[in-house]
Amino acid sequence: MLSKSAARAFFLAGTGLSFLAFLGLTYDTFSKIPEQTNAEQISPAVARGKMLWDENNCMGCHTLLGEGAYYAPELTKVMERRGELFVRGMLRDPEAMYPGQRRMVKYDFTDSEIDDLVAFFVWIGEIDTNGFPADPPLRDHLGGGSAAGQGGPLVFRQTCTACHAVGGQGGHIGPALDGVGDRFDAEYLGRWLSDPTSIRPETTMPQLGLSDEQVLELVTYLSTLRAEG
Repeated sequence: MLSKSAARAFFLAGTGLSFLAFLGLTYDTFSKIPEQTNAEQISPAVARGKMLWDENNCMGCHTLLGEGAYYAPELTKVMERRGELFVRGMLRDPEAMYPGQRRMVKYDFTDSEIDDLVAFFVWIGEIDTNGFPADPPLRDHLGGGSAAGQGGPLVFRQTCTACHAVGGQGGHIGPALDGVGDRFDAEYLGRWLSDPTSIRPETTMPQLGLSDEQVLELVTYLSTLRAEG
């Protein structure tokens, strides 16, 4: 059993060592903040995007860096996981991206506001978070489980699979795309991807705003999806 003087000495020594360890860890943390937070990349657009995030209470449904609500998806790595085209589409009109499936509010952001939010998501996605969040099972969904799904271009995996499936992998809001290369020729597919309402005014497929290069890339890929045998 320790005497009073020994107990006091033990307490003071333990407190002192703990305080020194705290100071050391604090110094180490603050010395790494500039590099890990990517602070030098905070542009005016990133700052405006952060203001839009706060003003529209996006944290009321989503999380960033683990902070926020858990009603809607975590968005720290959304640009890596989904890509710019998908993010822009969701910000522009979430209902068009997931007809009858989404509860996200349509905020009627302007094009410049969408640019700022995209810049903010790009910046926050490049923060060194020491592996958080972990790669989600959604990666399997995006990559597809079949040879056809695995061979799809990035724009297909990040955008089209939100609604369509290939080889059973993907969304089920729109029709499966297995064999689509047998059903439609390249000219039809190109017109459909460029402006689906010009072919079917009542369609629920969103206007994705694809570039000519992306349309060509998708047409080339979709034309390879043919029935086996």
